[in-house]
Amino acid sequence: MKHLVLGAAAAALAIGMGTASAQQQFVTIGTGGVTGVYYPAGGAICRLVNQGRAEHGIRCSAESTGGSVFNVNTIREGELDFGVVQSDVQFNALNGIEQFDGDGEFEELRAVFSLHPEPFTVLAHPDSDIETFEDILGKRVNVGNPGSGQRAFVEILMDEYGWTMDDFALASELPSREQAAALCDNRVDAILFTVGHPTGSIAEPVSTCNAQLVPVTGDVPERLAEETPYYFAATIPAGMYNNDEDIQTLGVGATFVSSTNTPDDAVYEVVKAVFENFEEFKALHPAFEVLERETMVEALLSAPLHDGARRYYEEAGLL
Repeated sequence: MKHLVLGAAAAALAIGMGTASAQQQFVTIGTGGVTGVYYPAGGAICRLVNQGRAEHGIRCSAESTGGSVFNVNTIREGELDFGVVQSDVQFNALNGIEQFDGDGEFEELRAVFSLHPEPFTVLAHPDSDIETFEDILGKRVNVGNPGSGQRAFVEILMDEYGWTMDDFALASELPSREQAAALCDNRVDAILFTVGHPTGSIAEPVSTCNAQLVPVTGDVPERLAEETPYYFAATIPAGMYNNDEDIQTLGVGATFVSSTNTPDDAVYEVVKAVFENFEEFKALHPAFEVLERETMVEALLSAPLHDGARRYYEEAGLL
């Protein structure tokens, strides 16, 4: 959502100095639930942008939203400037497939940079008798709220396995902020979540009710990792939570996107704020520690680069 406003103080200053105008631009980032990584990611980006507000005149705000699909749709409607979006959702939106089948190709969608990896995380109640991914059949499972990347991923993966929601005793649609409590209260047997690690949304139920991480392995995840440009084999390292061994699973990546409707200069300044304060950015969340500038410019990006982002990357020698 782009607004150009002239505040009263700025207007008075402009008049007093005899200048024509002094405008400030507002940009908004759509994120996800407050307990995931998308929300702090948006907040971290805005923090760095706002540090340089006196120089570039851009004020940034991050909004908690329903997640990836919601963010894409809201960018398309012109109500958000940027959004954090799963790599598979970015690909599907660009090509008008899967959850965007009725919307057509989002030709104006533009990639800005990639963010952290997001392993597909299956967390089970200790009394659920769930030890493999296939064990969730017939159980009470939280599949995520409609509009989230979490839900979109679950639906695609279920289709690959030939499953439907009717194969569960309960297909709960709780948002990410509510699912940990539901698991520990034994209202669901498992939660299915795509999220960057480490995160409190997994650490909390692990410590509170000894929830267990479940691997996702076999022919289906291996094939998806090999055949698609937006999925990859992922690992949750041993010792990150209560896991004695590495947890093998399928992963997506978090990406940062915009559209051609967002001015080049605004995108340029947002990218510059992150990349020229890169170590500070990485320190703002543990999931960012693995990030590398060169990888962020191209990894898991399906949409064309935004012209404003490309301009910065070329100046910085990253392209």
